Amino acid sequence: MQVTVVGSGTLLPDDDHRSAGHVVESDRAMVLLDCGAGVLHGMAGRALDWAAISHVVISHFHTDHFADLAPLLWAWRHGVPEERQRPRWILGPRGIRNLLRTLAEAHGDFVLEPGFPLSVIELDPGIPWEDESLGLRIEAHSTRHTPESLAFRLELDGVEVGYTGDTGPHPPLGHFFKGMRLLISECAVSDSTDLENHLSPSSLAELAVAADPETLVVTHMYPEVDRARLPDFLRSLGYTGTIHLGEDGLRISLPAPT
Repeated sequence: MQVTVVGSGTLLPDDDHRSAGHVVESDRAMVLLDCGAGVLHGMAGRALDWAAISHVVISHFHTDHFADLAPLLWAWRHGVPEERQRPRWILGPRGIRNLLRTLAEAHGDFVLEPGFPLSVIELDPGIPWEDESLGLRIEAHSTRHTPESLAFRLELDGVEVGYTGDTGPHPPLGHFFKGMRLLISECAVSDSTDLENHLSPSSLAELAVAADPETLVVTHMYPEVDRARLPDFLRSLGYTGTIHLGEDGLRISLPAPT
């Protein structure tokens, strides 16, 4: 299985760090975790086959996490030959159906009638959704960011990947992500910032130590976060796994369990 960071940044304009988007793919499925501004063109620029995406999973309804959803649906409708069309799924928090209806009012009927089978799934925390035929299982957990925001624990062909979406310090997430091969986590703000709906280096360290993933990928950092010092800081607070600072185009291969 392979994980690719397509967008490692925030809503601030930065062509090297686009808004949130992360691809998790196996031979049977291609899952896009969030679809923020610039992700669709970012996939094309990284030679990632956006036409092969089977599932889009949206964490919450801020535009840096869903802004390219309507463009992706348009591209699927008009840029994919009929013989390559396939059933697709859009999954997200309660309200994702209303979001798509609103996008259809703004962009056109193709959002709801894209010309191929499209399933829209509203996920509830603690109730897993799975497709055994594709070896895919997704479990959601509420986060401290917006009323609807979710984190995800995704299993694809026996390999587990976690994704925080956006969240503030929330101790239950440590248990939720326990045992992950790889955890993609935001770290938007510095410790001096008085915000409770984003992680800072100290609260990220608490999460990483509690969850203890083999590999930690840190994304969604505003300029105030000291990227250069962040890995050593996380290690000083007890995290012993591998650390990657998120960069657009970062690819990590995860061997299947033996």
